[in-house]
Amino acid sequence: MPDDVAFMMGKYAARLPGDLRYARNHMWCREAGGCWRFGFAAYAVRLMQDVYFLDWCVDEGVNLALKQRIGNIETSKAVSDLFAPIAGVMLKINRDLLKDPSGINVDGYGPGWLFEMSGNGADLLDAPSYVQFLGVEWEKAQRVIKGQINKE
Repeated sequence: MPDDVAFMMGKYAARLPGDLRYARNHMWCREAGGCWRFGFAAYAVRLMQDVYFLDWCVDEGVNLALKQRIGNIETSKAVSDLFAPIAGVMLKINRDLLKDPSGINVDGYGPGWLFEMSGNGADLLDAPSYVQFLGVEWEKAQRVIKGQINKE
């Protein structure tokens, strides 16, 4: 089993399990019985901080295109759209999170998973590749954060 890695977000480490795959929209992915189970990577959870509301605009059984809008999330930082990390069929949505999305913050790699899809996961990244990708994204995020602070 590959070793876990960490991405340093300033003084905070985002733990990234080495046995998972990662999408460029900051979701982790685990193969689960012939399909893919997705959740938010620790990097995304750290940026979002507290999750207040989660909603899906697609149903189970729907064919999805890569980057198709699938829902939205409200956090202490922003309201954001969510997009399909791969093309495929939405098989199962974690409905427990609709009642209480705090599971995303408590254990995002466990009961805080988001949904399951079928599809081709060939473009998903391994943990070391995702860390490299995050290095570029972190620089962009810091510019955005600093820009927002200057507007206040």
